[in-house]
Amino acid sequence: MGEAIRRTGHRDAPATTGKRHHKTLGQRMSDHVAYALLVYTGLLIFVTMGALDKSGSSMSLLPYFSLVILVALIIPACRKFEARWLAFDEQGEAASGVKSRFTRDVLILWGVAIGLPFALTALAKVLLA
Repeated sequence: MGEAIRRTGHRDAPATTGKRHHKTLGQRMSDHVAYALLVYTGLLIFVTMGALDKSGSSMSLLPYFSLVILVALIIPACRKFEARWLAFDEQGEAASGVKSRFTRDVLILWGVAIGLPFALTALAKVLLA
């Protein structure tokens, strides 16, 4: 009993056995979504601000347009993406090809998170030119 308290800090909590907790695919997708949104936002800020500095247009609508795209499209899309994988966890699906679908979805997520800020900036530059 004393060992359980020592390892966990709580009397009723079971003692840890030293095994790592394996995250489910839904939990892993949640992590990917959170980090991808951080990367997307950071790239959006730096790429957009870099484009504004080079164009000399301090009153450009590009930052506002980018924010609208982030809020109106990206966050709800990521949430649906994440919810789909959390539903897989709840259903306990062990279908074949789930790992390959997970990998495909992660690649799509990161492709959009990294590529979209550059695409939005390029589109805005073309429209502003």
